[in-house]
Amino acid sequence: MGNSYAGQLRTRRFEEVLHNSIEASLRSNSLAPRPVFSQLYLEAEQQLSALEGGSRVDNEEEEEEGEGGLEPSCPPNPYQMHPPPEGCCTTDGFCQAGKDLRLVSVSSEPIDVPAGFLLVGAKSPSLPDHLLVCAVDKRFLPDDNGHNALLGFSGNCVGCGKKGFCYFTEFSNHINLKLTTQPKKQKHLKYYLVRNAQGALTKGPLICWRGSESRGRPSTTGTGSGPLFPPLDSSGPQAAFSGEPTPGTSPGVPTGAQQAGPVSDHPSQTAATGPAVFNGKDSPKTQQLVKNKLPATPWPSALGVVSNSGPPKKRHKGWSPESPSATDSGYSQGGGNRAKCESAGMPCVPQVGLAGPASLTFPVVASGEPVSVPDNLLKICKAKPVIFKGHGNFPYLCGNLDDVVVSPLLYTCYQNSQSAARAYEQRGACASQPISQETQLLLTVYYLVQLAADQVPLMEDLEQIFLRSWRESHLPETRQPQPSPPAPGAGAQVTSAQLAWLAGLAASSCNDSVHIIECAHSLAEGLSEMFRLLVEGKLAQTNYVVIIRACRSAAIDSCIAVTGKYQARILSERLLTPAEYQKEVNYALLTGKVDSLGAFFSSLCPEGDIDVLLDKFHQENQGHISSSLAASSATTKSVSPDVGGAPTCTDSSTQNLDLGSFEKVDFLICIPPSEVTYQQTLLHVWHSGVLLELGLEKEHVTKQRAERYVLKLDAEAQARFKSFLQNSSRNPHTLFVLIHDHAHWDLASSAVHSLCSQSDLSGGLVDRLLNCREVKEAPNIVTLHVTSLPYALQTQRTLISPYNEIHWPAPHSSGVDLYPENKKYFGLSEFIESTLSGHSLPLLRYDSSFEAMVTALGKRFPGLHSAVIRTFVLVQHYAAAMMAVSGLSQMKSYTSVETLEITQNLINAPKQCPCGHGLMVLLRVPCSPLAAVAYERLAHVRARLALDRHFEIILGHPSSSIAVGKHFVQQLKMWQKIEEAEWRPQTYLELEGLPCILIFSGMDPHGESLPRSLRYCDLRLINSSCLVRTALEQELGLAAYFVSNEVPLEKGVPSEAPESDAEKPSSTDHEDEELATEVCFETGSTSERRSPVKREGPRALDSASSPLSSKVSSSAMCGESLAQPGGPPQGEQARSPPPCSPSDEGRVPGDKQRLRASQGPPVVSRHSPGLAPQPNHGLKTSQRSVQVPVTSPSSRPSSSGSSSSPAVPPAGTVMLQASRCSVAEARQPPVVFLPKLAYDMVTSTDSSGLPKAASLLPSRSVMWASSFRPLLSKTMTSTEQSLYYRQWTVPRPGHMDYGERAEGRADSFHPRRLLLSGPPQIGKTGAYLQFLSILSRMLIRLTEVDVYDEEEINVDRGEEPDWQYPHHGDPWPDPELFRKLPFDYLIHDPKYEDASLICSHHQGTKGQDRAPARKPEDPHVRRQTSRMRLSKYAAHDTYHHCEQCQQYLGFRPRGQLYESTLHAFAFSYSMLGEEIQLHFVIPKSKEHHFVFSHPGGQLESMRLPLVTDKSHEHIKSPTFTPTTGRHEHGLFNLFHAMDGARHLHVLVVKEYEMAIYKKYWPNHVMLVLPSAFNSAGVGAAHFLIKELSSHNLELERSRQEELGVRPQDIWPFIVISDDSCAMWNVVDVDCGGDRSREFSWSERNVSLRYIMQHIEAAPNITHYALIGMRKWSSKTGSREVREPFSRCHVHDFVVLNVDLTQNVQYNQNRFLCDDVDFNLRVHSAGLLLCRFNRFSVMKKQIAVGGLRSLHVTSKVSDHPVAVVPAQYICAPDSKHPFLAAPAQLLLEKFLQQHSHRFFPLSPRNHGHPVLLVDCYLNLGSQISVCYVSSRPHSLNVSCSDFTFSGLLLYLCDSFVGASFLKKFHFLQGATLCVICQDRNSLRQTVVRLELEDEWQFRLRDEFQTANAKEDRPLFFLTGRHI
Repeated sequence: MGNSYAGQLRTRRFEEVLHNSIEASLRSNSLAPRPVFSQLYLEAEQQLSALEGGSRVDNEEEEEEGEGGLEPSCPPNPYQMHPPPEGCCTTDGFCQAGKDLRLVSVSSEPIDVPAGFLLVGAKSPSLPDHLLVCAVDKRFLPDDNGHNALLGFSGNCVGCGKKGFCYFTEFSNHINLKLTTQPKKQKHLKYYLVRNAQGALTKGPLICWRGSESRGRPSTTGTGSGPLFPPLDSSGPQAAFSGEPTPGTSPGVPTGAQQAGPVSDHPSQTAATGPAVFNGKDSPKTQQLVKNKLPATPWPSALGVVSNSGPPKKRHKGWSPESPSATDSGYSQGGGNRAKCESAGMPCVPQVGLAGPASLTFPVVASGEPVSVPDNLLKICKAKPVIFKGHGNFPYLCGNLDDVVVSPLLYTCYQNSQSAARAYEQRGACASQPISQETQLLLTVYYLVQLAADQVPLMEDLEQIFLRSWRESHLPETRQPQPSPPAPGAGAQVTSAQLAWLAGLAASSCNDSVHIIECAHSLAEGLSEMFRLLVEGKLAQTNYVVIIRACRSAAIDSCIAVTGKYQARILSERLLTPAEYQKEVNYALLTGKVDSLGAFFSSLCPEGDIDVLLDKFHQENQGHISSSLAASSATTKSVSPDVGGAPTCTDSSTQNLDLGSFEKVDFLICIPPSEVTYQQTLLHVWHSGVLLELGLEKEHVTKQRAERYVLKLDAEAQARFKSFLQNSSRNPHTLFVLIHDHAHWDLASSAVHSLCSQSDLSGGLVDRLLNCREVKEAPNIVTLHVTSLPYALQTQRTLISPYNEIHWPAPHSSGVDLYPENKKYFGLSEFIESTLSGHSLPLLRYDSSFEAMVTALGKRFPGLHSAVIRTFVLVQHYAAAMMAVSGLSQMKSYTSVETLEITQNLINAPKQCPCGHGLMVLLRVPCSPLAAVAYERLAHVRARLALDRHFEIILGHPSSSIAVGKHFVQQLKMWQKIEEAEWRPQTYLELEGLPCILIFSGMDPHGESLPRSLRYCDLRLINSSCLVRTALEQELGLAAYFVSNEVPLEKGVPSEAPESDAEKPSSTDHEDEELATEVCFETGSTSERRSPVKREGPRALDSASSPLSSKVSSSAMCGESLAQPGGPPQGEQARSPPPCSPSDEGRVPGDKQRLRASQGPPVVSRHSPGLAPQPNHGLKTSQRSVQVPVTSPSSRPSSSGSSSSPAVPPAGTVMLQASRCSVAEARQPPVVFLPKLAYDMVTSTDSSGLPKAASLLPSRSVMWASSFRPLLSKTMTSTEQSLYYRQWTVPRPGHMDYGERAEGRADSFHPRRLLLSGPPQIGKTGAYLQFLSILSRMLIRLTEVDVYDEEEINVDRGEEPDWQYPHHGDPWPDPELFRKLPFDYLIHDPKYEDASLICSHHQGTKGQDRAPARKPEDPHVRRQTSRMRLSKYAAHDTYHHCEQCQQYLGFRPRGQLYESTLHAFAFSYSMLGEEIQLHFVIPKSKEHHFVFSHPGGQLESMRLPLVTDKSHEHIKSPTFTPTTGRHEHGLFNLFHAMDGARHLHVLVVKEYEMAIYKKYWPNHVMLVLPSAFNSAGVGAAHFLIKELSSHNLELERSRQEELGVRPQDIWPFIVISDDSCAMWNVVDVDCGGDRSREFSWSERNVSLRYIMQHIEAAPNITHYALIGMRKWSSKTGSREVREPFSRCHVHDFVVLNVDLTQNVQYNQNRFLCDDVDFNLRVHSAGLLLCRFNRFSVMKKQIAVGGLRSLHVTSKVSDHPVAVVPAQYICAPDSKHPFLAAPAQLLLEKFLQQHSHRFFPLSPRNHGHPVLLVDCYLNLGSQISVCYVSSRPHSLNVSCSDFTFSGLLLYLCDSFVGASFLKKFHFLQGATLCVICQDRNSLRQTVVRLELEDEWQFRLRDEFQTANAKEDRPLFFLTGRHI
């Protein structure tokens, strides 16, 4: 075969019979199926070799090469190296091309490493101190565990660059290793090579060639003569009762261990799950295997019998690196537990519904005569044979059809594997033939051969086997080159002639476990023969009968019959639907079939009937047994808990809602029809405070009022739901959240269900209500599905977008503790981990003796369903255990150790606690009739044993409330300090501390939470639901818990049964995903909401009990609250034992010190003595609490719990003196008992580390989309797992999503549907209640905005202005009158409170007593703001989405953005000396605002209207908004502000921000500034806006002049608006007469359209250069609004006349105060500035972007740090550190903070201001300035009265001359500051202005901004006046 025989099996029988025969067959017949057989026996040899002597734990490559494969005594083969070619270099460390390969030589050289290759270091024997560098394909290297390396080699020489070495021998010769033994990559490739921080190549980690050694070598047992596939887990029917090993098994040799040594990830299916059981004991040898952690086989393997865990041998050419390798392909050989756990696996196969009743035969094509099923077949065989139709025609069956089951699942499996080729072809692979029918059948035989006696076949395994085999046979691109002759290609299939012989050959090694029947004519012959053999008893040891009809001329016919008693029973029961299962159980109970079981149990008792013993015991002890409970109620004292929490969850779908259009939140919680869950949820809502917070109820909410918000989905639900829909339609501005809790329940389609059952309206109710047209179409209803098992809602046709899924808690913690202080969530993975600790009892167990008895009785009573048998056996065990504990010690032998332990602790725990607290035992009996039987029997036994007052037995059913005896109700009331006479427990949480057995019935849990006193969770009766992931995980979810991290779990649970099954093994890591949480906590809640029965951990499968903490995050965090879930459970973890411990650790939410007078919801406290402390929830941000008044001064507030009793305990505290309380001492989660089958499935792992249960079909209501699918991976996050199920599952026809949408249409997701998922009992109920609170606050927050609310500055309120506008009622100013108004130089905008005061001739002495300015370092948040409700005319940011403005924003329904084009627009500007090139981004929808040239589509101009245009449908002035850093928060949505009027809005952005602004605002026109302005300030944007507008005005005049329009008729105005203008207001004034002092006024919000059209309609508007309005302030008085117009500074929102201001420019260098500077320039040019005082603008406070985005940092520091303003300037040529900021910014900020250094005479000297020439600069609030313009004919203040204390010349131009400066007078000692672009200009300016005549300069008075030379610093020169 091309390799040595080192890898062959040692089993002599197999070697002689199968191996040699098949090899001979292969050699003689070229059409034999090479891939099948070579893999089958090769991998088997690897498995056995892994166990034999421990010498075969090396890697597969070693086996391939032959090392270690021979007996240890065999000497190695001598190796002769080929001589090197002549002329080649043979120097050590060099390749044959003479290139140096030593690491020390090439470490710093660049090496070209192809994709997929790694650099490794090879060791040469001749150079022990050196590593040779090689490039090797990483597929041929192992992973971190030493697995998954492709056999063979592929490498390159890094020296000479030669590539394509396919053999390591050839490569070793090339690099001159000079070996004396056969070259092996495992020996010589030693290290990975990595680059260090300096980039040098260094030696890295060792290459892990022997991954198995670190995991221990399995012990060996075999003699070599054992059977081929001995099962690892021999706890099958025979082994359970026999001292001999099960036939066909070898004790101690695991079936799966025959794989390719530990390098394979796939030993047996059960290698790591549990030992074989002999006589009810564990095999020590198998224990050793488990302790050595033999790797477990991933179950869906690709190859049947003994599959390869990783890459194949070189002769296996078909392995694809893309195919599932070790992680998803290996198939279990002995997987005792795998098929057993998934016994129903067959029904899990997709595309086929569950099989019908056992008596149903499927309509299949018949051939020939019908086959008669013998009478009494069930009686003879002790089980109903299950016949799986295979290939071809299947005959009719007649006769005794009740005793046989026929299923098409195998046929479907074969068909699915045929489609794998087509699926692969669709993914781009070349066309190929599917696997042949003969090969399929042969693989099936090999699969059945290797199944253990207690394993059941699983169709998903076969699918993976077929898929793997097909891949390896038909993907030639993955084959490796080899020198041997080519093997048969894809066409090499098994022939019909070979089939029966090869199948019989394979079956010959399995002790007749698989029997082959070959037919000549039809399957009818074979079936008849099989029935004959069954009746004759000749198939007693046969589990599977394979019937084949194969002839050369026709296609084969086949079927497989399962005849093994164990396998046939399980498969036939798994094929039943839940309804048929219940029907069969009911039939057994009603017809008295179970009586035979009772008789059998009676015969077991040596003293006769057990009831006789009970009666005898009762009579002997009557009157002598007193209850120990009465005396055990000691006085106790409570400990006040102090807990708060604030979980939040993300709503990513709110983008589809116009949240701004809603005013409040309402909700309805829909829950399954469980009375307990209903009461839980009701109490939770009642105590959460959410009704008060949402404003739905007033103070003193009663429980009855809370009932309006919780809907139990029962027969009465439809009427209430209709009322909900009517309410939603009547209140369109209320957002209704429809919460579907426990959402995986009842996913049935209402249409399908109504067809199937006209009478039963309960099924399909969820679909009928929640998916009705009214809910789907209502724009104000959001549906939130909440579940811990979301898989059935994650299919190809789900309505929920993956972006609307919230996996809570989040899988990352962001550095925050995941759990409350010292708390940890204890879920499924932790239970599994507990089975791995070798020094403590695991918390997850199975009962071997119980399983053995059930198996034995199953053979004795084949006609009874196993659920009946299991229930009766378990009840009998409990009865016997009660009797044994009560004194009938002889009954110990009639129960199991586990049941005896449970019963002992149940009865004895109250005696050990002074208060009489006990523990709860949960007995899960899914079938309600069986639960009733169990209840009656246990209650009878308890009564006869006089244990009535020792513990309670409660029958829990979803449809009924809790019934507890009066005695125990009194105890609960005493413990919980409840005085209400009529109180009864309504939830299981309220049974805290009560010793009881809770018989929990119902096919599925409905979200019921269990108390913290639950100590045992007995799930031994859940077998019927094991093969669906949802069903299994929801049962295990009952035990979820929160535990204290401080308490070690190794102490085990208190047990009085030392012989408890301590050595039961398990293994596996479980996915950590359900623990990946992001929960934040905060101590100290100030709320009074309480949880009575806080069970600190989760108990119920779902989170119906999780509470909402009273703590809610404040509005400060609302903005981000929906971005990330946080907050833990509070009520879901509400298991808190009764008050028993004084320690604070036992605190739970709930406080006994609540007075009835508190007026709040009455509560009962639950204290957890000694249990883990309640989590302190709450986001670590500012918090506010919703307070509920409480009158008890001593009570410490606590947050709400998941449920509460309606009674309020009296005030006062009671100390619980119960430090020895059994409940307090038991700080662990409950012990969980599972059926062996489920236990194996949960604890066994596949290669990815996931439990096999995770790879089951996710739900009964879905099916796999294809067998061509990968396996789940342990590394998958919740999101990735969701995407996996969305891709690979489809709903069945009965699923409510079945007809929802065509596959692949993402637009059919429902926009208002969300899914919240998280582990059971993690706190989802609290999360969604908190979500409601946050959503409500968000709505309020979205309708509000923080606007600046500051009083105007520099206003002398006691003085009338010098001259006032004469007509107060004029709507527009009269230009002639307006010119008479003096210009007010003072700045009144409060944002310039820190700015220098501007003096004028009549204002020169004002400002002496200015209020103290804000500290320069005060942040912007210190400015006063008010929260205002947004009006319907407000401007919005990107978070606003409403239907009206969707088109305006540019988001189309399917998510495509509007197209836009980029246009260049260039014009020249003489002052800059260069051409300015701007770019416009113009959406298609806005192109009508522009003019384009017709030939080339070039942008020519922006259209301008006419002055004479009187249309009211549009705004004439284009609006420009410069912005930076505010793409999300800028108020650019003017749709509502413009009230629908057409307008042009242009965003002015920097080049580097263009993409992000375009993303957020795709339908806005954007003006992109040149890249040279990327670091410029707002002055540059204003400058370019104005110059562009001026140039465009000229272009439009020229264009329209050709159309006959006069140039002066073109509209000359533009609007320059800040990006924070939120709303606009107008003041309505009622003047009582002209100049009357008595007038009234009111202010109202108006649209921007109203204001603009009013301004634009002003007569003579073109006479004004700048028009503005007031900034709004709540402090505005009548004085401010009396004058309708002012001639003063305008800011923030200005209407600019481009025509009049053509010669006045903004300063493009400015960062601060550029609007003040421009206002002064405009006024000095003789132009009019008008402020409309009765218009005002509200400015939103935006904490990001704008000037705040400009930070001054050091340029040389690696870690930029802020620099203080004093360091912004330095002496020229100094070593001062340079700063990374524009020079102009440094200048302005320095002068604002430290100008007193330049002008020492000026601070607080307002009578002697500093003279500013042509430029206003802010010198700080302590210095006054006087502005003058040097331009001819400019308007300046009269300076003759001023003597200035300083002179500032900033970049002065030629208009400033020496004569101009000589007009001004300066104080003696006044200072001068000259600022120029460079030192040369500085000197020229001094000379040109003759400054040295009056000013004295010194060298040391020269400065510069702290910029590097390339950043063009500004230079200063200061001097003193002489």
